[in-house]
Amino acid sequence: MASLYSAASKGKRKATDEVEQNGSATAPTPRNKQRVLILPSRGVTMRMRHLVNDLEALLPHSKKDSKLDSKSNLHILNELAELNNCNNTLYFEARKHEDLYLWASKTPNGPSVKFHVQNIHTMDELKMQGNCLKGSRPLLSFDASFDQRPHFGLIKELFTQMFGVPRMARKSKPFIDHVINFSILDNKVWFRHYQIIEKGSAAAEKASSKKGTSAEDQKPTLVEIGPRMVLTPIRIFEGSFGGATVYENPEYISPNMTRHLTRRKKGEEYKDRTTAQFKSEAKRQKLVQDAKPDELSRQNVFG
Repeated sequence: MASLYSAASKGKRKATDEVEQNGSATAPTPRNKQRVLILPSRGVTMRMRHLVNDLEALLPHSKKDSKLDSKSNLHILNELAELNNCNNTLYFEARKHEDLYLWASKTPNGPSVKFHVQNIHTMDELKMQGNCLKGSRPLLSFDASFDQRPHFGLIKELFTQMFGVPRMARKSKPFIDHVINFSILDNKVWFRHYQIIEKGSAAAEKASSKKGTSAEDQKPTLVEIGPRMVLTPIRIFEGSFGGATVYENPEYISPNMTRHLTRRKKGEEYKDRTTAQFKSEAKRQKLVQDAKPDELSRQNVFG
């Protein structure tokens, strides 16, 4: 106890000495303490797993956890986020080994958004020429349409806190060489990732040699490096992974319903085709039965 008291008193004395030297106590600078927990569910395919790994590489302030078995008790994710000291969660939920859903939640009090993920293209699949430093902080670019509707404004704030790497985050590098773009088209959020190519870089010289211009005259350009995906908002909840529904997308059609309508359409086409065959066969038999005997036939002449 004596050692603890002496250490505490030394810390207090040092703080008071600093205040006396400076003349006034300066207010502590606020820190952006954002940490993201990224984890998938059981049943993810190879492409889904690569997408999760790509997002983990883009976010140096993230932590990756093992796959989650439960698909109904999602409140467990709040406890996992608390154990990992994270206040944001990106949970990728796979259904039937072909449908992927993304839960973006602000743990533990909410809100949370459920998306349907479509048109997934990973970094390895795209095979693009660009590249960026691993751990560098990205610039976030949002479409102006995010500020026109309240539910998209909420999604913008969530993505800002999740994909915006804090200044003093762990494993982050003091460079900005890539841009994460969020745009809205057909009431869907389009996710794109670009590299910033500036003057004097090797990529700029390579691009200028292809175009036949000098590297000094070329302006900074953007090169897509992946991953890319399209997010369809399904529902916004007041709490974290549940609670009252704040917004529900009336235009959303589930993949199960889409597949059901496709199978139903094929069944109706098969039914129409078989019905037409039965009708043509019945018409042929009726013509044979109603045909009059020919007086000049071989049987009547030589019979």
